[in-house]
Amino acid sequence: MFWEKKLKQWVQDVRDRANLPARLVLWDGQQHDFGSFAAPQVTLHVKSATALRYLLEPTLDNLGEAYIKGKIDIEGKLSDIINVSYSLAKSTVTSASKLARVRRYFTHSKVTDRKAIQYHYDVSNEFYELWLDQNMVYSCAYFENGDEDLATAQLKKIDHILTKIQLQPGQRLLDIGCGWGALVIRAAQKFGAQCVGVTLSQNQFDLATKRVKDAGLEGQVEIRLQDYRDIDGQFDRITSVGMFEHVGRKNLPGYFSRIHDLLTDDGIAMNHGITSTDADSGETALGGGEFIDRYVFPDGELPHIGLALESLQRGGLEAVDVESLRRHYARTLDIWAERFETNAAEAKQLVDDEKFRIWRVYLAGCAYAFENDDVSIYQIVCRKAGRSATTLPWSRRHMYEKAL
Repeated sequence: MFWEKKLKQWVQDVRDRANLPARLVLWDGQQHDFGSFAAPQVTLHVKSATALRYLLEPTLDNLGEAYIKGKIDIEGKLSDIINVSYSLAKSTVTSASKLARVRRYFTHSKVTDRKAIQYHYDVSNEFYELWLDQNMVYSCAYFENGDEDLATAQLKKIDHILTKIQLQPGQRLLDIGCGWGALVIRAAQKFGAQCVGVTLSQNQFDLATKRVKDAGLEGQVEIRLQDYRDIDGQFDRITSVGMFEHVGRKNLPGYFSRIHDLLTDDGIAMNHGITSTDADSGETALGGGEFIDRYVFPDGELPHIGLALESLQRGGLEAVDVESLRRHYARTLDIWAERFETNAAEAKQLVDDEKFRIWRVYLAGCAYAFENDDVSIYQIVCRKAGRSATTLPWSRRHMYEKAL
């Protein structure tokens, strides 16, 4: 048959180019090894002939879809599965360069953004509790020494941010995309700030509001179910952690302009967000971006750090410090993926099989992407442009001094 000949040639091509410790097992019992290894680390079980179309052009999008739809089952250690998937895509997808350069833009209206945020974050609070730390911080942790546990590293990340922006008692802090409230609660309790946190997720709003009440901080912290475009007032400090990925590349100047307008003249803001390492398109290669957009983060767009800095300047802000946390996010995602695997049985009770598979490959795949510089992440400290140089600190020492 035609497909048998094509499949054998494809397997041979993989062996010649990559020599992978993986085996393909077909629905009729046929086996094909992708490398010259005595035993495979990863075994792909193909359920039917209809699944072959996913394998013959194994973009990350195609492989991911085949797995989450149950067209193929995969045995092996999760990190080995991800490594084999990337290797398959790199060794056989001839259109990879095109896939990395197809720009995707989305509308990003208030309605579509709310739907996208709620799709991702409103799975259930119980689901996120299985693999996040106890404060449910869903962003890159900060491993100051490299040996911290997740909870400690997340608190250090929050303190690192609040120290960077020189938060002082009594100052008004706005946290755009506040999640389940960990940053604003910490800012109020440890730094004595007056805080407003906004989110578009109903589940996050409900739990964050409860946590503020339980902490006795209702007079100091306000949680709002609100779009950042609808915020009024002036704030001494503004933080945005893991939110600007949802804004859209075309909308970044407007996003930073909004931060400019909300910031007091002597205020300080910090944007913490994931960036693409493809300067041409801002996309992740090999179909990874398509998979994430379809199944994980609808309408998400990653800017290159250059575009982020340009957009920030167009929005009337001056970047005064830029720090890469790529190594920190690779470690964070490794821990999340490990915790997800450990709590797999409980996760399957909370979501259907497709959702479980989506999150399983998403977390482990992102860990690989950060480890291998397919994506990165930066913290950018900024302020209103045009101010005197004498108002800048002489060094970065204050960022690494112990918090209050």
